[in-house]
Amino acid sequence: MRSDVVKRGIERAPHRALLRAVGLTDREIDQPFIGVVNSFTDIIPGHMHLRSIAEAVKAGVRSAGGTPFEFNTIGICDGIAMNHAGMRYSLPSRELIADSVELAVQAHAFDALVFIPNCDKIIPGMLMAAVRLNIPAIFVSGGPMLARRGIENGARAAYDLNSVFLGVGKVVQGKMSEAELARLEGIACPGCGSCAGMFTANTMNCLTEALGMGLSGNGTIPAVDSRRIHLAKEAGYRIVGLFRENLCPRDIITKDSLYNAFAADMALGGSTNSVLHLMALAHEAAIPFSLQAINEIGEKTPHLCKLSPSGEHHIEDLDLAGGIPAVMAEIKGLLRLEAKTVAGVTLGKAIAGARNLDSTVIRHPSSPYSAKGGVAVLFGNVAPDGGVVKSAAVAPEMLKHRGPARVFDSEEEATRGIMQRQIKRGDVVVVRYEGPRGGPGMPEMLTPTSLLSGMDMDKEVALITDGRFSGATRGSAIGHVSPEAAARGPIAAIRDGDMISIDIPGHMLNVELSEAEISRRLAELPPFQPRVTTGYLRRYAEKVTSASTGAVFGD
Repeated sequence: MRSDVVKRGIERAPHRALLRAVGLTDREIDQPFIGVVNSFTDIIPGHMHLRSIAEAVKAGVRSAGGTPFEFNTIGICDGIAMNHAGMRYSLPSRELIADSVELAVQAHAFDALVFIPNCDKIIPGMLMAAVRLNIPAIFVSGGPMLARRGIENGARAAYDLNSVFLGVGKVVQGKMSEAELARLEGIACPGCGSCAGMFTANTMNCLTEALGMGLSGNGTIPAVDSRRIHLAKEAGYRIVGLFRENLCPRDIITKDSLYNAFAADMALGGSTNSVLHLMALAHEAAIPFSLQAINEIGEKTPHLCKLSPSGEHHIEDLDLAGGIPAVMAEIKGLLRLEAKTVAGVTLGKAIAGARNLDSTVIRHPSSPYSAKGGVAVLFGNVAPDGGVVKSAAVAPEMLKHRGPARVFDSEEEATRGIMQRQIKRGDVVVVRYEGPRGGPGMPEMLTPTSLLSGMDMDKEVALITDGRFSGATRGSAIGHVSPEAAARGPIAAIRDGDMISIDIPGHMLNVELSEAEISRRLAELPPFQPRVTTGYLRRYAEKVTSASTGAVFGD
């Protein structure tokens, strides 16, 4: 056991004395040491209940003959951090989470790990740590929040956080009163769990299951459902089996499993942030995976699910329809079924008994929402290294669009411009200097896109940015444009009135300028001046690489 270095031999008597101080018996010292990596915090709704998940995990570990040790990581709520300086810290927290797990695990020589994430950057940060450490590991998330169900104007209605963001835009447009928004604010998030739609958190929890790192149900069982506790106990029990089998993350996370995750993402119409995080995971695992390969997967994977914010269904509906196994069973002919899973069986065996129980939630491949997947990577002279769009959330009439640029050099400027009615129908809003280095931290642009949606302009106005988007974003919103403006990418050369052409089915994003004119404009730009010159963000901006490679740290 790895833990022998802290508990075996006469020279480890001081170590054992400290272990006895925390209450361990001889039997517990002799058993494998299982680290339980919990991201509990009071301020994130998706994490406020994770103490109960951790207790269930530890019960499972003990029942299987292991000794659990719980420790914590930080966590940031993207919703609370949204649209102010706090959002610049969200993506950078991913690297800090991975590093902090590495520090705690290596210092205490754990034999295996159970990871308990639930929201946005915590999930990929923990996945990166699992691959880096490469000791037996399993994931069990806290599960999704329920949508608020009710009756509105005599019809059934469901509300979630996205409903509130859209409400802000409706108030600006005069279609909703502030009192109505306050009522919506009071009911939209009814309790614990990751926000109820197919936003980034739920996308990544579902894809963790598709990767093979979580047991069936990890992505979809609601946070308040007792099956979530059962799953946590099973994960605790199973980690001891993974330790005895020496089945490690790099045995599970391979090129095949990444392929499966992207295919599931295409079928689900998940968050664009999944591209950023899966590319970072591929980098951590030293697995070559190109953005072009993602498009190749999307070209042959049908889009089968439309969950909020793209459609009327929520994660609880997906769970009742059969969850991620049912989605993967519908596209099993496209999957690499021999990929390993933490269940100890291949993916093919893991989904063998899965059935689609509701074809209104999970469509059959014979009648998809579209023949191509719900996420696309665009290339062109605006984004030579790629830009990402959640095509599942784009209105058909906006899949191709040509319009004049309306340029803003920050999210704050763009938000003010939209609220002051400076945007005309047909425009292409350009928000730049918000990339990994320029932001710094590549903040999400949920506020501008939600305002446009709430003002009923998402079917007539496009938005492109070197920042990123929340999974709650809908409309023709293209993010991750690389190279970013701070690295003198072509997006920095765009001026108000330049005509921009978007062709999502053709994977193209271009500005109608010659290469010579783009080069001339870029040469005239003054040196980039970072917004933040102190603290962690300064160090982050110095180390971070392009979004096209996952915004990971460079050497």
